[in-house]
Amino acid sequence: MNITKEQIDDLNAVVKVAITKDDYQEKVDSILKDYRKQANIPGFRKGQVPIGLIKKQYGKAVLVDEVNKLLQDNLNKYLTEEKLDVLGNPLPKQQDNFDWDTEEFDFEFELGLAPNFEVSLKTKKPITHYKIVADKKMVDEQVDRILKQYGKLVQKTEAGKTDELTGTFKNEAEGIDNKTTLELDKVAAKKALTSLTGTKVGDTVTLNTKGLLKEDYLLSSALGIDAEKAKDLKIEVTFTVEEINEREPAELNQELFDKLFGPDTVKTEKELKERIKADSEKQFEQQSEQKLLNDVTEYFIENTKFELPSEFLTRWIQMTGEEPLTPEQATAEYEKSEKGLRYQLIEGKIIKENDIQIQFDELKEFAKGFIKSQMAQFGQLDPAEEELDNIAARVLGNQDEVKRLSEQLMSQKLLQLYKEKANLKIKEVTYDNFVKEVYG
Repeated sequence: MNITKEQIDDLNAVVKVAITKDDYQEKVDSILKDYRKQANIPGFRKGQVPIGLIKKQYGKAVLVDEVNKLLQDNLNKYLTEEKLDVLGNPLPKQQDNFDWDTEEFDFEFELGLAPNFEVSLKTKKPITHYKIVADKKMVDEQVDRILKQYGKLVQKTEAGKTDELTGTFKNEAEGIDNKTTLELDKVAAKKALTSLTGTKVGDTVTLNTKGLLKEDYLLSSALGIDAEKAKDLKIEVTFTVEEINEREPAELNQELFDKLFGPDTVKTEKELKERIKADSEKQFEQQSEQKLLNDVTEYFIENTKFELPSEFLTRWIQMTGEEPLTPEQATAEYEKSEKGLRYQLIEGKIIKENDIQIQFDELKEFAKGFIKSQMAQFGQLDPAEEELDNIAARVLGNQDEVKRLSEQLMSQKLLQLYKEKANLKIKEVTYDNFVKEVYG
């Protein structure tokens, strides 16, 4: 067997594979002999069928199968040994006059090659790294929510502007019939708030759903419908009052602090606010870091210039998809995937040049940390190490989970690298200002 490469340009090449009879005949003969031992053909005893008849019936199929195996194995071996960085997979060139009845075969495969390029981690333009802080207003609002949440309900006969009304929303045409508790301080529409204030048990008011509540997600919950249906919903509903309650705030005392954080962890209002501030800012870190990772990724894609074998990749998409594609469809698919492919190449180069690796032990510790945080959400704050090890072992026995966790851990490692080497500009903002700047 002889394999050679013809370089077309920096991004395209053709590999030629020449296979002779000596490469496959011994294996083909061996397989046909095994067929002869097992063949059951009328008129012949088992194992006594003439080899000529076996060759006539099975020889072509065995030959084709064996040559294809040789091709695949040796082509892959060649690409590995020559260290060719191939995009997609080799594409066989069409050969109109190919003949399986000859003894020697020539095959040609087109290759799309990865480009050579440089990535500078020290970005020319500073990239904003947001540090989201919990300001006094946010902390005070959180304290008020806690006091309200842990307070007690006092039944009333007439609704005030900040009371809670339990009742039923109805609209027969839309199939809405849902009992809920409506907090009047969550009502955005002034007309609706006026209608609800002063109501008594048994009263029914008619409300318009457009802009009724301060947050979109509250409407779907209140009406008992899915979020998509609730979005931009503009209908009239009735609300029948069944119960009116005022929530009397809890007292800021040691009993409340112990309920929130455990015995004697927090002892004063000042310590409570410091804890709320620290916990809130820790939660904001994930959003801040995801924003930084997205921004650095976009910067590299926009500022790392290189060509791709686009014509080859478009044909590869057209020929290897699950469904046949027209040239126009393949071009559209390539254009959609090009940005992702560019970043895969950039990320791969960064990982290689900075020798970033994931060892199994650190993946296991990462998995345990993830499991521990999940358990904490359900009140299990101090799981035993043995329990974490057992759960982690089960999780890491699933290849899909291993892939998912490995990608998350690699993102963390890349983010840490960017923090160390990229040109970052720290910007301290409140959460409200972060949302305005990032999401508009």
